[in-house]
Amino acid sequence: MNQAVIHSGCGAEPGLISADQAMQMMLDYVQPLTAETLPLSQALNRYAAEDIHSAINLPIFSQSAVDGYAVCADQQIQPDARFELIGEIRAGQAADAQLQPGQAIRIFTGAEIPAGTSAVARQEIVQAEACGIVLTEALQPHADIRGMGEEVAAGQLLAYAGQKLNVGAIAALSMAGIQQVRVFRYPKIAVVITGDEVTETVEDLSSGQIFDANGPLIQAWFQAQNQAVDMMHVQDSEQAAVDLFHSLKHQYDVILTTGGVSVGDYDFVRPAALKTGFEQIFWKVKQKPGKPILFAQHKGSDQRACYLLGLPGNPGAVYIGMQLYAAVLLNALQGKKQLPEWFSAVMTHDLKADARERFLRMSASFDQGLLKLASLAKQQSHMLSNLMQANCIVRVPAGQPVQAGQVLQGLFIQN
Repeated sequence: MNQAVIHSGCGAEPGLISADQAMQMMLDYVQPLTAETLPLSQALNRYAAEDIHSAINLPIFSQSAVDGYAVCADQQIQPDARFELIGEIRAGQAADAQLQPGQAIRIFTGAEIPAGTSAVARQEIVQAEACGIVLTEALQPHADIRGMGEEVAAGQLLAYAGQKLNVGAIAALSMAGIQQVRVFRYPKIAVVITGDEVTETVEDLSSGQIFDANGPLIQAWFQAQNQAVDMMHVQDSEQAAVDLFHSLKHQYDVILTTGGVSVGDYDFVRPAALKTGFEQIFWKVKQKPGKPILFAQHKGSDQRACYLLGLPGNPGAVYIGMQLYAAVLLNALQGKKQLPEWFSAVMTHDLKADARERFLRMSASFDQGLLKLASLAKQQSHMLSNLMQANCIVRVPAGQPVQAGQVLQGLFIQN
C-alpha cells in the first residue's frame, strides 16, 4: 500500500502528487462497504457484491427461432421435400411428440423443439397440402433451432462482483431466473459546506456574502447517482469543525467538505480532521483547478472506516472534484475499484502552457467521424456558467503548450 503523502506550504511547490496518483491512492485505501440482499427489481444501478452465476441453461430447452414447422429427415432436406403434418406446438406448451422421418409438426417462435427434429422450416418456405407440407427451398440441418444453453450454460458467470447492475444487467439476470441479488449498500454521506460568507436567500445577503452554489451542485450530483446525502453547514471556526467531525465520524461512511482545506487563517478542515483522529492519505494535488484537495480516513475500534474528502471552496474546483474524486470514492465503496475511463479526441485550437495539469470544461463533437474538442471561455475556478455548454472534462498536460490537432484525453460528463 502507498504511504500517506504530506505537503506543506502553498503554490505549485515541488513534490505534489499527480491526479492519477491521488485517485490510485484512494483505490488503495478505500474498502468496500458491507453487502445487503435486495429483490432484483430494487437493484437498478447498484453494484453486485458477489459473482452471480446462472442456475439454468439459456435457452432452458431447445426452441424454435421462427414460426414454422419442425421437420424430421434422415438426410439433407431438398426443395420439394414433403412431410406429413401430425400436430402443433405453441410457445409454453410441452413438446410431447416424437417426430419420425418424413413427419412435421406446426411450431411457433419460442416453442419447445420436439424430439427427432432435424430442422425448423420457416413458414415462408412452406406450402400446405391436404395432409402435409412441401418445402420450396433446401433446409440446412439444425436451421432455426435455438439450442439449449447456446447463450448461457448452467453455472456460467453472469455478473461479477463490483459490476454495476444497469437496465441490461437487470434484464439478463431476470431471464436467468435471478430474483434476489447481494449488492453493496449505499454509503451514508454527510456534506459539510464551510464558510461564513455563504448565504441562501436574497434577504440574507449582506456586504461580502455570496450565494451558495456548492451545496446545490453536490446535492444534485448525488441525486443523479440515486444517492441521498445529509447537508449541513459549519462556521469558519476550528472548534466548530472539530465538534462536528467528532459527531459525524461514527455516523457516516463519508464526510465531504467544501472550502477550508488550504493554508489560510480560516482554513480549519485539515487541522480539525487531524485533531479528531483522521489519518491524512494525501493533501494537495498538482492540478488546476482544485490543488488543495484533502483525503483522509478514520478507523474506529471496530475498524469501521469513515472517509473525509475535502474539496476547495471555489465551485469550479468542486465540480471537477466531484466528477473525478467523489466518483472514484463512491464507486470504490461499492466494489468498483477503477480509475476514470478517458476517451481520446483532437483539439481544434491552441492552448497555452501551465505549470500544473489542467482539467478544462470543453465541448466535444464529431466532425466527419472524428471526435474533436473545443475549449470554453470562463474556466476560472470561481466560474460555472460554461457548464451550460460543456459535455466533457479534458485533461491538459502540464508544462507544455497544446497545438491544434494534438490528441488529448477527456471524460464525458454524465451529470
